[in-house]
Amino acid sequence: MTTSAVQVDKYRSHLDGEEEKNTKWRFGGPPNYDIVNKLFEEGRTQVWPSGSLEEKVQNLVKTWEMEVFHKTCFDDYKSLDPKRYTFSLNGRKPVTLEEKRKLGGGYNTFMQTSLPVKFRAYDPDKETVDSAHVAFSTAFPRGFALEVLQVYSGPPVIVYKFRHWGYMEGPFKGHSPTGELVELFGMSIFEVDKDMKIVKVEFFLNGGELLGGLMKGAALDGTTTDVAPSCPFLKGTG
Repeated sequence: MTTSAVQVDKYRSHLDGEEEKNTKWRFGGPPNYDIVNKLFEEGRTQVWPSGSLEEKVQNLVKTWEMEVFHKTCFDDYKSLDPKRYTFSLNGRKPVTLEEKRKLGGGYNTFMQTSLPVKFRAYDPDKETVDSAHVAFSTAFPRGFALEVLQVYSGPPVIVYKFRHWGYMEGPFKGHSPTGELVELFGMSIFEVDKDMKIVKVEFFLNGGELLGGLMKGAALDGTTTDVAPSCPFLKGTG
């Protein structure tokens, strides 16, 4: 699949065009979000008016998710200020981009836990950004869609409620697919500068809510569930 097949994404900025010609992409080229966009449009509960604050926040979050996962060079980020940016989960100490990368990035950032290792259904300390992506992309072959449910305050401090969802149509960590809807709800705070670049992110969510939905299926005896996606360009979050 060549990058020339990628069209303008109506929900995300900084995906293509002249400004991205030198961007370093995790999978060699920009991702294609057609599949997860279809899931989003079919399953969203809110349709925000064009130009509304809610639409702008939703698109900012989708762009941010795309950049922090798919762009491997911090200097290529355009939705955030890489020199000032910090991230924190559930009130933990904020981390920089470099520290976030050491945590494994991607899904691992959101699955940090204080549970003892023996009680962890999913252990982010043992996963890499790539192994985590394979695990969740396999479980959600149509992607893990995101919508903003409500915006409580606008910039410079944006507070919003979100919903992530997908259908477990593939195995996850030794559990068979159920085909059921899996949802994750949470709150987030984005602080932006005068140029609308993100400088601080805080998320408040229950990762167990997501894992509970993914581990309802029967155990798969002696089988390997971490099957790499056939085309990483087609796999999306948000």
